[in-house]
Amino acid sequence: MLQHKNIYIDGCWRPCSRDDVTEVVNPASEQVIATVPAATAQDVDAAVAAARAAVPAWSRTSPAERRVFLERLHQGLTRRAGEIADIVTAEMGAPRSISTRIQAGLPIAVSASYAQLLETYEFEERIGNSLVVKEPLGVVAAITPWNYPLHQVVAKVAAALAAGCAVVLKPSEVTPLNAYLLTETIDSIGLPAGVFNLVPGTGAVTGESLVTHPGVDMVSFTGSTRAGKRIGELAAATIKKVALELGGKSANVILPDADLESAVREGVAGVMRNSGQTCTALSRMLIHRDSYERAIEVARETAESTVVGDPTDERTQVGPVASATQRDTVRRYITEAVAQGARLVTGGVEPPVGLPTGYYVRPTVFAHVTQDMTIAQEEVFGPVIVLMRYDDEEHALRIANSSVYGLSGAVTSASEERAVAFARRLETGMVHVNGGPLNLLAPFGGYKQSGNGRELGTHGLEEFLQPKALQLPASATN
Repeated sequence: MLQHKNIYIDGCWRPCSRDDVTEVVNPASEQVIATVPAATAQDVDAAVAAARAAVPAWSRTSPAERRVFLERLHQGLTRRAGEIADIVTAEMGAPRSISTRIQAGLPIAVSASYAQLLETYEFEERIGNSLVVKEPLGVVAAITPWNYPLHQVVAKVAAALAAGCAVVLKPSEVTPLNAYLLTETIDSIGLPAGVFNLVPGTGAVTGESLVTHPGVDMVSFTGSTRAGKRIGELAAATIKKVALELGGKSANVILPDADLESAVREGVAGVMRNSGQTCTALSRMLIHRDSYERAIEVARETAESTVVGDPTDERTQVGPVASATQRDTVRRYITEAVAQGARLVTGGVEPPVGLPTGYYVRPTVFAHVTQDMTIAQEEVFGPVIVLMRYDDEEHALRIANSSVYGLSGAVTSASEERAVAFARRLETGMVHVNGGPLNLLAPFGGYKQSGNGRELGTHGLEEFLQPKALQLPASATN
C-alpha cells in the first residue's frame, strides 16, 4: 500500500502538523490502496503564508518566463501520461481507455494551451487616455473534485500560474494521488518556492480553512452546488473572489429531422462515459413524441450492450462509480424514480451480473419521465439517463430550460442552421451542436446554479486577473 507522508509547502515536502491520514479506496476492489496526510488549519496557515511571500516576485515575472515553466510542466506530464492513467483508474475507477484518452490527455493538453496562450495574450491595453493593466489576483485556493481529478486541477493551476498567481491546492480526498504526481512534476521543474503548495485533506477542515483564510485572495472551486453555496457564504466574510463550476442536469434535444438512432446511441453512450460522473453529462434526452417509443428501444439496446467491468480491462466501457457513498446515492435516485412513476427500461439498483465486489451501478434508462420528478431535476452523477417526450420545439425548449442548472446541453438536427437557432435559446453555458466536440480554448462554465466564472482559454486566464486603470494625462493620447 502506498503511503504518502508529507505535504508540499514553500517548495519542500514536509510532515503535517498532526498524524491524521485519509484512506484512498480502489472502487473496483473496495480495498484501501493508499493513505495521504490530512492537512490541518495550521498547515493551511503555513501554505498560505508561503504563497503570500512568493506573490511579489512571481507576479512580476514576464509572460515569457512563466511560459517556460508551463512548457516544462506540459513536458513533465506528457512523460508521465501512463502513470496518470494508472493512478486515476486505481483511485476513481475510470476505465483504462478513458483514463488514457481523457483523464491523462485533457490535463496534458490544457497545460500546453496555457503555455501557448502566453505567447499572444496582451496584459495591457490602451483605452483612450487610460492604460489598463491586468494584474494577478494574488493567492488562489484551488479546491477540486474527484470525477476528472487531474484535469480539474490543471485547469485551475495552469491558468493561475500563467496569470502570475500563487496557488494552494486542496484536491478531493477521494482522489488525491494524481495531485501528488502533479506536485512531484512541479517540484522537478524549478518553480520558485511558495508559488505552488499542496494541502490534501477534508472539505470540512482543510477546505473551509482555505476558504475563510484572510490571506487567500480567490477561491476557485469545482464540485457540487451544495458545497458551492457553502463556499460562497464563507468567502463573503472577507469579500474574496469566488469562481464556481458546479452541478448540471443538461438537456440533449434531438429534433424531429435528426438521425434518431445515431443521436440516441451517441447520447446514451456519452452519459455512460466515466460512469456518468460528468458535470456536463447530457442526462436528459428530449425526443419528439412521434419518435419516442423507437428512441426508448434504441436507448435500451445501447445501455444493455455497454460493457461494465474491471476498469483495468481494455474492453471495459463503464467501471465503478468512485465511492460507496456515490453508489448508494445513485441507487437512491433510481429507487425514488420508480416510486414516482418513471418507467425503468433497463438497469436498476442491483449490481451488474458477475460483479459482487466494487461500487458498480448498472447502466440505467428511464422513460415516461415528467418534469416534476426528482430524477428530471436533480443531478444523479451516475450511469443513468432519462428520456422525456416533447410535442414541438417550443415545448422542448421549455423542458430544457426548466432546470435550476445551466452548464451544458446539446441539439441535433439535419440542419445546422436550425440546431444553432435552437441552441441560442438554451439557458446554458455550453451547447454541443450536432456532436461538436469540447474546445479547450473556449470558455467553460455555467448559468444559474451551475456556477459563475469560466475556465479554459483566455476566459479561464482572466478569472485570475484583475484590471487596473492608469488614467494618463490627455496629452498622452496625442
